[in-house]
Amino acid sequence: MPNSDWDIPQNLQPDPDDYSFDLERALRAVVGLRANVPADAFTAGALGTERTGSGVVIREDGLVLTIGYLITEAETVWLISNDGRAVPGHALAYDQNTGFGLVLALGKLGLPALELGDSGKLKVGDTCIAAAGGGRERAIETKIAGKQEFAGYWEYLLDEALYTAPAHPFWSGAALIGSDGKLVGTGSLILQQGDGRGRRHDMNMFVPTSLLRPILDDLLTLGRVNLPPRPWLGVYVMESEGGLVVQGMADGGPAEKAGIQAGDRIVGFGEDDVPDLAWLWRRLWASGTAGINVRLRLTRDGNDMAVRVTTADRTKFLRAPRMH
Repeated sequence: MPNSDWDIPQNLQPDPDDYSFDLERALRAVVGLRANVPADAFTAGALGTERTGSGVVIREDGLVLTIGYLITEAETVWLISNDGRAVPGHALAYDQNTGFGLVLALGKLGLPALELGDSGKLKVGDTCIAAAGGGRERAIETKIAGKQEFAGYWEYLLDEALYTAPAHPFWSGAALIGSDGKLVGTGSLILQQGDGRGRRHDMNMFVPTSLLRPILDDLLTLGRVNLPPRPWLGVYVMESEGGLVVQGMADGGPAEKAGIQAGDRIVGFGEDDVPDLAWLWRRLWASGTAGINVRLRLTRDGNDMAVRVTTADRTKFLRAPRMH
């Protein structure tokens, strides 16, 4: 954002002469985003009450694409242009499945829009620009380091996420701009990966914009995707050498009500053994819709046990966006 206390080193910033599109115009489409969430909101403990990141104007009427966790349960949202203008926004939609969030500016942004690109055509090694709100000083030239599955501990899964390096230090909602000047990803995470020599390298994970096209009309008209809600356990699970370990549970969520505890190891779903986190989420979602009962097999302190969990619709635990 214009007044933040960091800048990308100049040697890592993109050079306008290296691109066939108008780089400065493209970067003007990237805005800073600030959201405030009530202290008693369901996600306040995990995500905080003051959230900052970026968004990208994707329609000149003021529709902004961001990463959904920034605006979940937001009471107020502000969009900040590169020249410091602040315009209020409305948290229009958050898709739990992809992670995308949409904000509608409630005043005139007067900014160009970035066209959605074809993220499926990206190849490992392709050069892109990762940009946060604030112009070229907040943009970094990066490369596609991988295109592969991502399984998140919070019941989240992408069949093919975009991984980039070097990493952007302010990744939340950042734009990933392809060599053609089109938007190909939305920033979600920073991750570390070993190189086999004991060194760790930072990289970003971006949600590919190819996932937005099929659901955009639903998000604009309904505020959600027009599909039955997925079953949700309300459990946070990490992969370790010993398998899948429960790190915690959502307060008042299905897993907590079923008696699951931190430290439990999930070893089975129904009669099937659980090989990894991605398999668990896919198996859960393939079992039916929110509200179904599922049977998990656990080990706790060396003892085998089974629990039945009545799943829920995650969105029912969240505050609805406040209408302006």
